[in-house]
Amino acid sequence: MSIDARDHEDAEVFDGSGDDADDDGDNKSRVARWADDWIKHPEKAYAVMLVFLGGVLLTTSLFPLYWLFNVAMAAPGQTDIPLFPATVDLTAFVQVFQQVPFARFMFNSLFYAFTVTVFVLLVGSLAGYAFGRLEFRGKTPLLFSLLVLSFFPPATLFIPLFRAFNQQVPMLGLFTLPVELYGTPGAVVTPLSAFTMPLAIFILTTFYGQIPDGLEEAARVEGTTRIGALFRVIMPLSAPGVATAGILTFITVYTEFFFSYLMTGNSAAEWAPVVDGVLAFQTQYTVRYDLQAAASLIAIVPVAILVVVAQDKIISGLTQGALKE
Repeated sequence: MSIDARDHEDAEVFDGSGDDADDDGDNKSRVARWADDWIKHPEKAYAVMLVFLGGVLLTTSLFPLYWLFNVAMAAPGQTDIPLFPATVDLTAFVQVFQQVPFARFMFNSLFYAFTVTVFVLLVGSLAGYAFGRLEFRGKTPLLFSLLVLSFFPPATLFIPLFRAFNQQVPMLGLFTLPVELYGTPGAVVTPLSAFTMPLAIFILTTFYGQIPDGLEEAARVEGTTRIGALFRVIMPLSAPGVATAGILTFITVYTEFFFSYLMTGNSAAEWAPVVDGVLAFQTQYTVRYDLQAAASLIAIVPVAILVVVAQDKIISGLTQGALKE
């Protein structure tokens, strides 16, 4: 008589759990093989990490720009912005210049950035030459003072500078300005030059100190003064450092908001910066988000072009400045 195995108490049950265990074992063994392979060949692990970090950086840096473009493509008043625009309409980029003098706003910010950069490179080169190539008493305390100033909160100086630029109080308690600087480029250029000067001095000091003394001495033998040797020998040989200091200063001033916004008026004729041009599309009753997004993208163009053109100088300047020859 046959016995049905399904009804027998001692019958084995096959529920497929053995297959799952085999799959887990295969997954673990696959991970173990990957780990062993990466340990033996670390360049593969570095490549995977580089791809992952590159993807994260591209997503976090480029997606905001893409979303601005997406908002600029939306119709006026549209709030539900799709992930991909239905149509590509560049009308907003034209209206930005038609409704407000946006070109003048950009010119104001570019003027601030260019003026501060030239002044900082000129004064910073003299200071960098002194700190990097000369020995004098008090050199270390002065460098330490510059380091302290670089971490000083700029916002704490706004009220004293505002009152001084309006001729309400004497400068440093000694003299009153002969003219009112508030609402003029001087009210922006002066504080921003002071705030960006320490970084430029530190960069230039590092580069100028690496130039061999023999090159400067050869120029001095030919009759060149120290100032002449600085501008004819030291600065050309330190071109990556000078370019790095100039580019970082330019970008910092161009994208600065606090002083350039509060020390000027609201209109382009009153030397208002580019941020005022972006905010000009926001009124008491309406906000044109499409025009603000388009204006933001247009304002980024000068900095983007500068970074793309001079990226090699920036990288070489930052890396060479960290090496001691």
